[in-house]
Amino acid sequence: MTLLSNDISIERWTRSSRLALSAMAATIAVLALAPVFLGAGMIDRMTALFIYVILAAMWNALAGFGGLVSVGQQVFFGLGAYFTIRLADAGLNPFVALFVAAIVTGALSIPLSLFMLRLKGGEFAIGMWVVAELVHLLVNLDRLIQGETGTSLISLNVYDSATRRAIIYWLSLVAMTALLGALFTLMRSRAGAAMQAIRDNEDAATSVGVRVIATKRLLFVLAAFGIAVAGGLWLATATTFQPKTYFSVQWTAYMIFMVLVGGIGKFEGAILGAILFFVIETIFGGTGVWYLIGLGATAVLFSLYLPHGLWGEIERRFGLQLLPVGYRLTLPNLLKDKR
Repeated sequence: MTLLSNDISIERWTRSSRLALSAMAATIAVLALAPVFLGAGMIDRMTALFIYVILAAMWNALAGFGGLVSVGQQVFFGLGAYFTIRLADAGLNPFVALFVAAIVTGALSIPLSLFMLRLKGGEFAIGMWVVAELVHLLVNLDRLIQGETGTSLISLNVYDSATRRAIIYWLSLVAMTALLGALFTLMRSRAGAAMQAIRDNEDAATSVGVRVIATKRLLFVLAAFGIAVAGGLWLATATTFQPKTYFSVQWTAYMIFMVLVGGIGKFEGAILGAILFFVIETIFGGTGVWYLIGLGATAVLFSLYLPHGLWGEIERRFGLQLLPVGYRLTLPNLLKDKR
């Protein structure tokens, strides 16, 4: 047997990935026109889908790319909504307030990271849940919120329902696109490679000079900001704010479900998982507690039989990468039998 070695190529962009980006750009352009020809109910559902994609992408960034598994990300979802209420009450335009609120939440996540990133594994996961519960209690003490009674984003009432619905839709679409773009760019940078190295082996990453805590903090703050944006957008769609709803662990449970089903650590997986969750909720959401039981059972089945999620299985079987954040080694015709 003679070994014949042709050119070995290392690819980052493939033909399928370029086509995928073009298709995504075209899809976003079409979605931008949706309020013109879709009804009110469909606009609301599409807005919810965009928010789900943000939540899934941010949790996947934290856990799938950074190895920081958290069950307390609802703290940022709730704070995004809470600060939106506070800033709007102070006189800021409600649509501006929701993005300023996300910036405030992201800024607060920096000192929080000084403590939380010292924890590892299960300690970090449970620690974030404890922080979420403490913040929930503190928000309840605000007289504006009136405990669990809550309040409303009444400043939105200056807009008629059609205008308000369209603005929230467009803001959600822009936020989703911008956050996905920022995350994709980050994960393809040196910092992104460092994050994945930390996830795979923190000690090894440290030994080659990776600044572990600083790199983790970057991802922690980005996830906090993105989830806070989602919280503010959800508040804008619902208009009412009740702490027990926005600081509920169910939000993190939804994030985990979407990422597990779609494919943890896969950029495409978070998007696919959010779409699947959206479809399931749309069809079965009205079945009450059985819907939640079904979500839990589905997550368990995927963990047992498809641990890499749907996209992970597609990638394994067909080698398809639409939005690659790493490199791909191609070995064409490496071995040829010339007997």
